Parts: sequence; structure tokens; C-alpha cells
Amino acid sequence: MSNTKRSSLLAALLTVVAVCGGDAVARVFPFGPRHRAVNDLANQFVPFHAHLWDLLRGRADGGLLLDWRAGWGTSFLPDYGTYLSSPFAPLVALFPRGDIEYAVYAVTVLKTAVAAAAMTFLLRRLGPGSWWWASVLGASYALCGWSLAEGTYNPMWLDGLIAFPLLCLVGEWVREGRRPLLGPLVVAVCWAANFYTAYMATLGAALVLLVRLATTDSFRWRTTGRAVLTTGLGVGLAAPVLVPVLLGSRHAHPGLVREFDPAPATDVLARLLPVTYSFSTPAAFVCTAVLLLAGTLLFRRDLPGRERWLWAGLCGAVVASMQWGPTHLLWHAFATPNGSPYRQTFVLCGVLVLAAWTGLTHGRPDRRSLLGGAAVVLALTAGALPSPFVTGWALLFAGVGLAAVVGALLLPVRGRRRRLYGVLAVSLVIGTLLGQAAATTAYADRERLARLDDYPPWGPEHARRAAALAAADGWPSYRTDAGLPRVAGNDPLLLGGQGAAYYSSHTPAVLTETLTALGGGWTSRGRNLLSLDNPVTDALFGVGARWRDGAVVRTESSLPLVTVRPRGPAPVYGRSPFRNQELLLGARVYGAPHAGACPVGTEVFLWAPDATGPARLGDRETHLLGGQPKRRAAMTSLGVQRVPGLKPDLPGPGGELGCLDHERLRAAVAALRARAATSVRVTSDGIRADLPPGTTGTAVVAAPRIAGWTCEGARPVSYGGLLAIPVSAPASDSAPVSGTSSVACTFRPPGLRAGLAAGAMAAVLLLGVVLAGRRGGSVPEASDEEQAGRRAQYGEGGRRVRTRARAALR
Repeated sequence: MSNTKRSSLLAALLTVVAVCGGDAVARVFPFGPRHRAVNDLANQFVPFHAHLWDLLRGRADGGLLLDWRAGWGTSFLPDYGTYLSSPFAPLVALFPRGDIEYAVYAVTVLKTAVAAAAMTFLLRRLGPGSWWWASVLGASYALCGWSLAEGTYNPMWLDGLIAFPLLCLVGEWVREGRRPLLGPLVVAVCWAANFYTAYMATLGAALVLLVRLATTDSFRWRTTGRAVLTTGLGVGLAAPVLVPVLLGSRHAHPGLVREFDPAPATDVLARLLPVTYSFSTPAAFVCTAVLLLAGTLLFRRDLPGRERWLWAGLCGAVVASMQWGPTHLLWHAFATPNGSPYRQTFVLCGVLVLAAWTGLTHGRPDRRSLLGGAAVVLALTAGALPSPFVTGWALLFAGVGLAAVVGALLLPVRGRRRRLYGVLAVSLVIGTLLGQAAATTAYADRERLARLDDYPPWGPEHARRAAALAAADGWPSYRTDAGLPRVAGNDPLLLGGQGAAYYSSHTPAVLTETLTALGGGWTSRGRNLLSLDNPVTDALFGVGARWRDGAVVRTESSLPLVTVRPRGPAPVYGRSPFRNQELLLGARVYGAPHAGACPVGTEVFLWAPDATGPARLGDRETHLLGGQPKRRAAMTSLGVQRVPGLKPDLPGPGGELGCLDHERLRAAVAALRARAATSVRVTSDGIRADLPPGTTGTAVVAAPRIAGWTCEGARPVSYGGLLAIPVSAPASDSAPVSGTSSVACTFRPPGLRAGLAAGAMAAVLLLGVVLAGRRGGSVPEASDEEQAGRRAQYGEGGRRVRTRARAALR
């Protein structure tokens, strides 16, 4: 096995040991009773991977283009491109469906290990040096604070952690004029896996390439042009995923618009230390060995001055760019994130590692350089002391780590005991890495549970609920709603069924607006939609069964997915959700309370979107959780009015009561069913329904009118936010059909055709570039000095000549 392979494998192994060891110390899943179901990990990533499992096993309602389970029918390709397009995501299908949380954890650890191996491979590619030092630095990158504190519960971001070293490697190929085919393909995979962090990784790799060009005297405009071409071709190849994601974001319900507020300098410095945690500061911790080696750069006289100053300057420039508003926006694609505002921190950690390795490629630092580097680390630590994020454990691990690494670098490499000293040095450095990373992991595990929203993890009760929903499923004859109480933000994807609940960065604005008008509730400022348990909306959206009070219950009445309404203007919603439901239903079914009480026999519904607290009617209590703009409480049932004059106790002023007459509702549903579709068939990208002969009016599909629908014979329109198609019958039996007795609609995500066209064009251009290069017999554009250095570094057959590496610490 070559040293490069050995080094990459060791880095991956160290990463796995540190992550799993830290989780075991914290007694967090899967090594203890504490769960990992926090924030978006529980709300989005686990449910979306569960849905991917169903897709790969052929058990999903819908396909790659259209998801029939969540949000009453939504576009799935943007969600796939945002959460599931990683090459590692399909591995979840190797696990049982009930072990989906184990599957996501395994994929998370695997991604982190691959990032370590990729960075190690890059380091070995950039220059000579001790193979085990490359392992330590590669693992330090993968075990940076950003990875351990943020990437672990946002697994899609970890693809960016892998992308940065891979894109830097592509930059090396561009610099040398090599691999014109593989370079764009690597860019395409990185951007398709997670475009968001790949964008940041691309910016970082571009900065690294500029430094490499400057330090190797190989800067040419032709080289930069080739870099731009390689990146453009790679992004073009990923366009079939990227363009639908971009347009999906444009059609999404707007999130919170925030102004960037840079973190205090003391807090930024504090996050360089191990065992710290904060949501709104850059988690820039890397092993103390990295900080020490990077800090020695300016003090090393054996390094060329340009190399010292450019790498040190790059580290400082990246830090400064994270704190300045315009460059902050540049890093985040010109939009301040709703959550953590330092999502580009992994690039800083990678640059620090590259700077540290640059020094090692020239040999071990001398005592003077070590003293200077240690002074830099101590100065940074002293600057962090006023920060409240600095803990005693942080100072202890940082101090012990600094002493251990300095000691390892001071051990002699010659003499009779050099092997013993070598083993001791390896033990000290690797022990520092594992100790600091595991402690930081454990600390972050504990702090996340204390500071972030958490949700019940998958367990026997959820398995029972999923089994009950599956047994009651009647799709597409009727929907089965995952119901309340909710487990997380995407219960239909996690538990099964077909409901209104849905949480994504691409939650359509029309869906949020429609659900809100009908009395629905949400969190995350309208992007996390909740199930709406209401007989009227159940009838309108064809919900024939739902989970309620620990069991699946059948609803009183539900309509087919396609109904027909008389010709006329579409309903225009107002303020009252009770009236809005009636407009969509086409009948009056709610009555107003008299003197604060509903008539006996009617069901009492409360709409108080901003209320928080308990609401009671007799012995039945319901808890509301509202308060805009962050949350909105859904219309909720207080039970059937059984005592004359009994008034409900409300959590505060501003609520509105509606008295539902179930007899009127049944009559309205029967009238609509008489003109509804006689059969409905759904596919992975559309719906088809047969209507009664001679039907005229407007066919309404119980699905949101999101962009991307096309229908045969007519242009789809919106009917109260739902997909609708004008339908007309022939004038006579012999006349041509001006309408149709069936409805057939197909869904294509906006941007899919444009993305496919861009991808095809990029593929043709890439083929042309490769063929042109072969015809021209292109030679790598390297300077005479660089080629001479390469010949000195490599012997015949590609064997590395160990010159400077022998002088480095082993």
C-alpha cells in the first residue's frame, strides 16, 4: 500500500474514532440514551432520507418530480437537489426502514471520514512531507468545529466539507494543464451533491489556486481562463438539478430577512479553541497542531518569503471576509442565512490546514519558529479570554494540546532512540487530535440538546403509528393524514400517508398562503406547515383517515381528489378562515356563536393564530402555540357543544369561534360528490381523472396550484389556491369535443427543461474541449523550474524520491 493511501485511510480512521468517541462520551445516539433529533436534523434530513428510502424501494407516493405525500402534493426535485442529491444519500436504502436514524448517522460519519481522506490526499499531492502528519492534518480539517457543531445535524453541508479539497485538487489539475475531462466532472458532482456549500468551497478553492499560482510562479491568464472554463462546464453539467433548485427557491414562501451582525472579535477567537459552542459565531476550531504550524509560517526563514506571506495573508483575509458585510454576503450567495451566519467557516479551517502543511513540506520548524508559533497561539487564546464561550475545559484542552504538540516537534529525529521518539511524537500529536476533537464533539452534543429545538426520536410508538397509517392507506381513493401530535416537520415523509404537513426551504408560497387562509398553522415563519385537523378541509382534500388521539380514525366524509364546481369566479379569500373554507366548499356550514356559546350538537372550533396557552370547553383542553411572525396556531376543535350556554375558556383575546353543523357539511359533500370524478389515477409526475359524461364547469384538483403543472386541452388555473382546469362538454353528439370528459395533468418542475438543455450543452462543450486537447497534443503549462522540481520530487515510474520528507518529523 502506498503512503498516500495509507495516510488517507489513517485520516479516515482517526475521524471515525474521534466522532464516535465523542458521541459515546456524551452518551448520545447511537451510543447512549440521549437522542440527536434536534432542529433540521429531525425536521428535514431524517424524514427526507426516509422518503428517499421509500423511493428507492418503490414504496413512495410520487417520484423524483412530484411528491404526493407532503404538502397535499409538492414539487420534489428541488428538495432532492437540496437535501438528497449527495452520492452518499442512497446508502440509507441498505438499512431497514425502521433504522433510518441509524442510517443517517452512518452516512454522516462516513461523509466526515471521506472529507478527511480527501484533504489528506490533497496534502500529499501538494508537496512532500511525513505521511502521518498528512493524516493528522487531514483529520483535523474533517474534525473542525464547523463539522462537529453544525455539519453533524445538517448532513447535506458535509458534502461541502468534501468538496473543498476536491475542488482544490481540480485547481492543481488546471494549474498543470491535466485531466480536462475529470476536472469538470468532479466540479459537477460537488455542485450537484450540495450546491450551497459547493459554492462556498468553489470560492475558497479559487483563492487557494491564486495563492498556488503566485507561489509557484505559474500564473498565466490562460490558466485562469482554463479554471473558469472548468468550473463553468462542471456547474453546467449539474444544471438539471441546480436550475430547478434555484427556481424552487424563487417560488418558495419567503423566509426571514436578516441584517448581518458580525460577532465580537473575542467570540471569534474563542471559537478557535476546543470545547466551545455557540450558534451565531464561526466554529473555527481546528486541532491545536494546525494553529501552531500555521502560526510558525511567518517565523520560518527556510520558507520563501512569498510563500510565507501569501499563505498567512490568505488566512487573515478569509477571517476578515467573514466579518465584513459585503464579503459575508458574497460567501452566502448574497443572502444572509436565517440560521447560523457563518456557514463558510469550513473554508477557513481548510485554508488553515493548507497553510500548516505548506510549512511541513519544507521540513520541521526549528526552535525559533516553534517559539513564534506558540506565541501566536497563546496570543489568540489570551484575546479570547473575555468571551463567555471560553470554558475551563477549553483552556485545559488547548493548553495541554499546545504543550503536547510543541513537545512532539522538539523531540530529536536522530540518534539511537529516534524510533522511540518517533512513536512518542506520533502518540502526542494523534492523542491531541483525538482528545480535542472527541471533547468538542461531546460538548457540542450536550449543548445542542440544551439550546436547540428537539423532537422525539424514532421509537416503538412511531413504528406503531406508521404501521397503523399503512394499514389504513387508501391512496389515491382518499388521503390518510399522519395527524397530530406531530413528530417532526415532515411527518408524512417519515410516518407515511398523505397530508398537509411539510417543511422545506422550498415550501411553495401558494401552499402556505392557501393553508393559512383555511386556518392552518405553521412554524419557521410559514415554511414549516402543520397538519390541519378539520372536517371541512378533510372533505375538501380527500382525507378519509387520519391519526388522532393515539389511533387512526375514519373521517365522516371525504371527496375524491378531483371535483367539479360550477362556472364562475374563483373564490377570493378574506380574513376569516371559516368563511374561506365555506367559499372553497361552496356551502355555508359554520354558524356564529350566540352570547359566546355554540348551539348544542355543533362542533366548536377556535381560530386564534397568535394565542399561546390552553383553551377549554368543559373537560376538554387544547393547547395553542402561536405568535406571529415565527409561529401561527392552527384552527382547532374544542369538542362538541353538549351543554347549552357553555362558553369556552380562551387563552387570550382576539380569538374567533365557529360552530360547525355536520349535517350541513354532509349535505355539501354529497352535492359535490355527485359531480366529482368517477375514477382517479395518480402517477409519479401527474394525475388523470374521469368525469361524469356531459360535465361542464371547473375541475378542481385537491392539490396546490404550484408552478409546473400543465394539462391536456386547457390551461390550468388557480381555484382558491388549488389546481383547476376549465371543462366543457361538446355541443352535440356529432360535434367535435371542445372540452373533455377527463382531466389529465402533468407536472414538470420549473427549470427542468432549461437545466437539461444547459447540461446537454455543457456535455457537448466538454467533449469538444477534450477532443481539441487530444488533437493539439497539449502539454502541461508548467515553468522550467516547476518541471525540474517535479522531476526531483518524482523518479521513474512515479515513485516519490524522499528528500525533504526524510528530514521531516516521522
